[in-house]
This record gives sequence, structure tokens and C-alpha cells, in this order.
Amino acid sequence: MSSPQPSADAHDAATDPRRAIETVFRIESPRIIAGVARIVRDIGIAEELAQDALVAALEQWPRDGVPDNPGAWLMATARHRAVDLIRRRENYARKLAEIGRTLETTAPPEEPADPDDIDDDLLRLVFTACHPVLSAEARIALTLRLLGGLTTAEIARAFLVPEPTVAQRIVRAKRTLAARNVAFEVPYGPEREARLGSVLDVIYLIFNEGYAATAGDDWLRPALCEDALRLARVLSGLMPKEPEVHALASLLEFQASRAAARTGPNGEPVLLKDQNRRRWNRMLIARGITALDRADATATGAPGAYALQAAIAACHAHAYTYEETDWKSIATLYGLLAARAPSPVVELNRAVAVSMAQGPAEALEIVDALAAEPALRDYHLLPSVRGDLLARLGRTTEARQELARAADLARNERERQLLLARLHSLPVQ
Repeated sequence: MSSPQPSADAHDAATDPRRAIETVFRIESPRIIAGVARIVRDIGIAEELAQDALVAALEQWPRDGVPDNPGAWLMATARHRAVDLIRRRENYARKLAEIGRTLETTAPPEEPADPDDIDDDLLRLVFTACHPVLSAEARIALTLRLLGGLTTAEIARAFLVPEPTVAQRIVRAKRTLAARNVAFEVPYGPEREARLGSVLDVIYLIFNEGYAATAGDDWLRPALCEDALRLARVLSGLMPKEPEVHALASLLEFQASRAAARTGPNGEPVLLKDQNRRRWNRMLIARGITALDRADATATGAPGAYALQAAIAACHAHAYTYEETDWKSIATLYGLLAARAPSPVVELNRAVAVSMAQGPAEALEIVDALAAEPALRDYHLLPSVRGDLLARLGRTTEARQELARAADLARNERERQLLLARLHSLPVQ
């Protein structure tokens, strides 16, 4: 199992108390919560104890200086609070009393704690926060809170929902986990495979919301992309033998590499064909290639859905211009993806690739077959793609109608403006 490397933030933490505390919230708190949760077996209580330790840091570090190992200091403080809590509060549960008796007979961990010791705990926290008994919204909120270190207000702003709504989701998620007696563990066998899919899907949903916001005035939310990418990297380090974990990390590296080129000077979206590829981040592309190689090396059967998507992203990354793109390979990969993980959205993306590889007429047949698909009834990209295909076929009047409908359905203001600009660029017949 690989070990996390000290970050620049961690270095800053050693010299500035305020910076140290901010760093703990974003970097160390997941490990602290995970380590304490292993003791108290309750994520809600573990989070409270971690926050108690952070309050202690706020009180002591500005006065006494930042300890040599801030993370170990906080972990030790949180563990001591856990033991005190178990001893003090008799009404806290027969389970906690039993744990307290166990602690009495168990040798305390060496201090300062070695961060490597809790890697397995972090992995347990990932799987617990993404448990299938929770709704997708609750998994995202809880994951960002516990693993991303985001506050309730930050999560609310990211997903454009009221702060009380996010707070309720998090509270209910913790209650559900406790009520359903969800074990704080990494599952194995078929259950692990099923749960891993949920973990990867949540991380990908978080990234996508940052990569192309579904609503609001901003097209990109870089902080969400960064959080998701960091989670994917952590997970690939914790689970080095899982090909789909490496594949997701690869996919996010490739997509994140285009971030600087995806918006214009005023924040307006820039389509793939119009992007300045010299602004693509070559270091992230190299990381994506490495992660994809690891996915291939660890795979034992047919490529998974994330491996196929990463392979598609790699095709784009290898093309220095839009015209050099290997659309034939991309169309083939989308065909494999449609067979591996069929969905109307995948089929719509396949149509775009087919339009570039074979022509708009062949693609229009695929798109028209999706017209009655209930899942795409209010999806603005269906009329958007159809409008582009019709325009390329010279059916301008129909194309204008489709782009106008797409603009009406778009909930993101930046995207709506882009669609209207495309509509107005077409000649009136």
C-alpha cells in the first residue's frame, strides 16, 4: 500500500498556526475521523471528536506553536477525547461502554501516530460514506464533508441548494448509517465490487458537477474538480490492484488537463473543437497516461466502463489538433462502452463520435432513435446535438428550432448563452 506524501500545504502548516488549522480541515480531518471512527464505530461521534481536537488546536497552537507533526497531534488528541468520552458518558451506549472496557485492556497506540497506520481506516471511511443505503445526494454531501473537508456552507454553494438542506442530508445520512448498523469496514468479495462502483460513481458525479455545472451562472467549479481528483488519487493509492480505480483516476486526470482551455476570458464555455490545446496541462495528461497503463496492467478481463471512458479521453489527449482526432477509434470505444454500460447519454455521445467518423446522416439516425427516451426528455444536449447534425446536413430551419429548444432546456446560464450564439450564427431561410 502506498503512503501519502507530505504536501506543500503540510509544510506551510508547520510555520503558520492559522494556515495549519485550515490545512487540517482540508487534509488531515478525513484521517482523524477515520482513525477515531475505528474506535467509537460511529461516524457522527468521530466527526465531533475530530472537531473537538481542532478546537483544542485553535486554542493551543497560536500560543504554544505548531507541533512538529500536526496530524499526529490532532490524532492523539482526538483519540484521548474518545477514551474520555467513553469513560465519562454512561448514557452513551452499551456499545461505547463495551469499547471502553476493550480500550482498558488494549495497549494504547504509540504516539505520535504514524499516518500510514490509518490508511485502512481512511478506506473504511470512503466505503462507509458511499454506502448504498444512502441516496446519491446524501453520499455526495457526506463524502465531501468527511473526505473533502468542506463545510456545510461550501457544499451548499457548490450544488446550489440551501445550506439547511445540506445540513439535513448529512445529519440524516449519519442517522441512517447508525440505524442500519452499517459496519465501519471495507467489504470483500461481491459486496466490495458492488460498493466500489458506488464509491467511484460518487467521485465522478462530484467531478462532473465541477466540470460542467448543471445550473447557475458559472460553467466550471474548479474546487469540486480538485476535490474529486484528489479523492481519486487517494483511492488509487489505497487500492492499487483495482483497475477501475486507476481508470477513474486516469479519466479525471485527462479531463482536468483541459480545464484552462474550456472557458474564455469572460468565463464563457469553449467547445472542444475550438479549444487552444497548447493550454492543456501536459503534466496532467502524463499522469492520465500513467494511470491508464496501471489500469491496463491490473485488469484481468474486459475493460470496465471507466477504462473505456479513459481510453476515449486518451484519444483526445493524443491529438494535437481537433482535426487529428482519431474519431474512428473513439466511435469504436463508445460502441464498447454502450455494450458494457448502456445508457441514453452514452448513446448520444456515441452519435457525436459517429458523426465525426462517418458523417452526420449516420449519426442522426442514432439521435432520432433516442427521441422517445424518457430519460432525455428534458436533457438539453439531445436537441443541441440534433441541431448541430441538422445544420451540417443543410437543414437549417430545423436546426434553429432544435437549438432554440436546447437553449430553453439549459439550466446553466453560460451554456444557454452558448446555445443562443450558435442559433444566431445560422442563416435565416
